[in-house]
Amino acid sequence: MEPQGIIIWLVIGAVAGWLAGQIVKGGGFGLVGDIIVGIIGSVIGGWIFGSYVVGVSGVGGAIIGSTIGAVVLLFILKIIRRA
Repeated sequence: MEPQGIIIWLVIGAVAGWLAGQIVKGGGFGLVGDIIVGIIGSVIGGWIFGSYVVGVSGVGGAIIGSTIGAVVLLFILKIIRRA
């Protein structure tokens, strides 16, 4: 993977993680935490959208899919913490 691709991947992860933190928790998790949540969220979002054959394209689509996946991840983590 090219360095430019890795940087874009990290920026999308950071934005998606921050947005998910705003939606679920009301705040972010710091830069590294947002990136981690966003990257894991992108995997979950890709799996969700891939299962339902919904295509998202471009950077905007990647941010939307990653954010939805990160929100799902944070809701699951909230449920696990309560148990």
